[in-house]
Amino acid sequence: MPQSSGSTSSTKSIRRAPSELERSDSVTSQRFLGRRQSLIEDARKEREAAAAAAEAAEASEQIVFEEDDGRALLNIFFTLRNTKTPGVVPHSQSLRVHWFPKKIADLDKCHHLVTKFDPDLDQDHPGYTDAAYRQRRKMIGDIAFRYRHGEPIPRVEYTEEEIGTWREVYLTLRDLYATHACSEHLEAFRLLEKHCGYSPDNIPQLEDVSCFLKEHTGFILRPVAGLLSARDFLASLAFRVFQCTQYIRHASSPMHSPEPDCVHELLGHVPMLADSTFAQFSQSLGLASLGASDEDIEKLSTLYWFTVEYGLCKQNWRGEGLRCRHSLSDEPEVREFDPDAAAVQPYQDQTYQPVYFISESFADAKEKFRRYVAGIKRPFSVRFDPYTTSIQVLDNPLKIQGGLECVKDELKMLADALSVLS
Repeated sequence: MPQSSGSTSSTKSIRRAPSELERSDSVTSQRFLGRRQSLIEDARKEREAAAAAAEAAEASEQIVFEEDDGRALLNIFFTLRNTKTPGVVPHSQSLRVHWFPKKIADLDKCHHLVTKFDPDLDQDHPGYTDAAYRQRRKMIGDIAFRYRHGEPIPRVEYTEEEIGTWREVYLTLRDLYATHACSEHLEAFRLLEKHCGYSPDNIPQLEDVSCFLKEHTGFILRPVAGLLSARDFLASLAFRVFQCTQYIRHASSPMHSPEPDCVHELLGHVPMLADSTFAQFSQSLGLASLGASDEDIEKLSTLYWFTVEYGLCKQNWRGEGLRCRHSLSDEPEVREFDPDAAAVQPYQDQTYQPVYFISESFADAKEKFRRYVAGIKRPFSVRFDPYTTSIQVLDNPLKIQGGLECVKDELKMLADALSVLS
């Protein structure tokens, strides 16, 4: 067991939410060829390229040549720099706030995909040369593009090959969960098998799983066609919405996918979203992202990587049991979870992780993150209204006072309940 500044006692073991067991900390020792760099680097390069293209287009529009009786006329246009930029809401002369969804139906607009890793474009994707697989992916992806909030999630009739791929991963991971997964994951997985059709021979339908999550933590699922941009994905979490794919990884590579698929999300992420503390932590990440700068989006995305995707957590457990072969071996460095450090920690996903962050508990991670979010510079705060599933922008004293009144009502109800018990 790795030792760190927060090493465990003999009565504790380190467990992890196994969202990545099937992708990079797998049971095989084979190293895989994944993305060449982190999603953060990819997103930054795409954003810089888009900005450069927009600037070039703007410059070309400002210089116009015309011909008049054989003479070349040069028209030069001047534009004030403080004019509005599409998709950006100016808040003051020194701060611009990115558009963000205010109501849950606005998530219909949050569908920007990072497409460079899909099987049509990535030559390293296992399905790149499989025309039938790519056509199948497109068909399932179209379901997500047509989907609108409030509709039942369309069901997918999976093929025998797809179920076979699911079965191979499912049986492998189910055997590992008893010694690799935290107790919250184990309990949720048991309930998912009982109520949502989780089994080796059945790929659960998103609509059924969404209803299960809503009853437990208020989270719901929404179909997505591929790898979503960090800003749109985090914004969805603010509404307790988890964007989930419906397609299955290629059959030739069952134990690793270069991108998220429903195997990864249904077996890894969904069980943890059924835990109230973990669900609250996930929503807090989303709320912190609304209107945030590109720099803060990168940091929040990196925090998601080192917590939800690859986080380690101490947990009381009877017996030592087995450990994850890499994340809890002596090979990687394990550090105490510090949001300020984790938010700027470089990472890549071409091979196993060299650095992991460990928390004392989910509650401890949530409290540390709460203090980190307080330092994010925005000219407002936000609050999720569960009754209207909308975001309240707290940017003046009257709105804040209204929020405090709601909190006071809830505290009064809890105080009355304590009085009854005493």
